[in-house]
Amino acid sequence: MKLVIINESEAGQRLDKYLNKLLKEAGKSFLYKMLRKKNITLNNKKADGSEHLQAGDEIRLFFSDETFEKFAGTPRTEEPAAKPASAAKLPPVKIIYQDDNVMIVNKPAGILSQKAQADDVSLNEYILQYLLKKGKVTRESAATFRPSVCNRLDRNTSGIVTAGITYRGARELSDMLRDRRADKRYLALVKGVLKRPAYLKGWLTKDRDHNMVSVQPRESEDAQQIETEYIPLGDNGRMTLLEIHLITGKSHQIRAHLASTGHPVVGDTKYGEEQINGWYHRTYHGHFQLLHSWKLSFPADGCSLEGLAGRTFRASLPENFTRVLEGEGLLTYVNMEQPGS
Repeated sequence: MKLVIINESEAGQRLDKYLNKLLKEAGKSFLYKMLRKKNITLNNKKADGSEHLQAGDEIRLFFSDETFEKFAGTPRTEEPAAKPASAAKLPPVKIIYQDDNVMIVNKPAGILSQKAQADDVSLNEYILQYLLKKGKVTRESAATFRPSVCNRLDRNTSGIVTAGITYRGARELSDMLRDRRADKRYLALVKGVLKRPAYLKGWLTKDRDHNMVSVQPRESEDAQQIETEYIPLGDNGRMTLLEIHLITGKSHQIRAHLASTGHPVVGDTKYGEEQINGWYHRTYHGHFQLLHSWKLSFPADGCSLEGLAGRTFRASLPENFTRVLEGEGLLTYVNMEQPGS
């Protein structure tokens, strides 16, 4: 018999989904059969799999050790630890906030939020290794709930990324981001002079073969509606620093939306302009687009994560972004104070 006691990080999941991860080599039909026959019980009672687990719940699996090991397989958390040299190459990641349920980090440009290829090392691997080292999770618990990011940034965009340490934290963060209860603001340096705030609407289509998107003024087949708001903070007669309110969060939305108006992000090699990008590289030796996830605010009401309710968090600018703004006389427009945190 195998006894499993649910910890805080795993609580909130449905029993059947938890079992699918715990015994990933067993089929769903087998697991439901074991539940019906009471070969798997929850708190010494028969269960059907729809129950939501709580910390301290006891799951008993009346299997031999050999059967359990056969169905559990190799924990996938061994994967990132097998590549310590690769993980060591990641730039430093600053932790802005952490409690028992969530993390908020400042992602450097150049790091993937999530893996694109099997051998990638992403922010997810960094977060998992950090939590394992600090003893916030174990390899056993990470096999049934793996801490991971809840919002993604493009590889070459820096700034705030949230992550769920527990199932509850990941679920609540994802819900607030999806329902737009969390307010996301970006800073971007763009070509040209913009003097007035604007609310942009459009329709975005994806070219998956080339990993690009395009923005159209009208709806078309397979297009997604997008909305982007910006406020000019200041300009130097050639470029403008914008505060951007990301309302809908689609792939490459900010970069493509601004480029479609004739004001591409400086340093954006995919949607930007070759002339201004060349000037940026020659003058400041920059390698990443000047787009930064700057500020994240949580509502006072409707936020069940106590440590986040009513608070605003800001991510400091990368050194290169700061150097460009200072050189162009625009740094004074950035307020990096941390209200409410």
